[in-house]
Amino acid sequence: MAKMTERMQELFNKVPTAILATATADGAPNAVPVGAKKIIDDETILISDQFFNKTLANLKSNPKVAVSFWEGHEGYQIKGSATIETSGQRFEETAKWIEELGNKVGAPLKSKGAVIIQIEEIYALAPGPGAGKKLA
Repeated sequence: MAKMTERMQELFNKVPTAILATATADGAPNAVPVGAKKIIDDETILISDQFFNKTLANLKSNPKVAVSFWEGHEGYQIKGSATIETSGQRFEETAKWIEELGNKVGAPLKSKGAVIIQIEEIYALAPGPGAGKKLA
């Protein structure tokens, strides 16, 4: 397991959208923007599924994912394995959070599942000689 530093967590929480990349079992890639995201702890992130179609199918057949986020010249890519929770306390908390978020923005939102990503590796996305360097 790799751990996000305090600065990585700060940036993850700050940026409004991250990119979630998945692939089919035979490797066809798919990448989507996600905004309903949060940190569970320094080794785990959660992304709520409101609209996943290809992404959900990919997650079910291939749990390996990458999440990229950046601002300006600072950014990180997290690689890990995902599980999908559609019941239980964590899912119920996610469903409530997404419903409240929808109420705030005036659009009905419903979580279909909590995608839990266990962080395995972290890479630098910043341009320059350290681009792509494994950080954790």
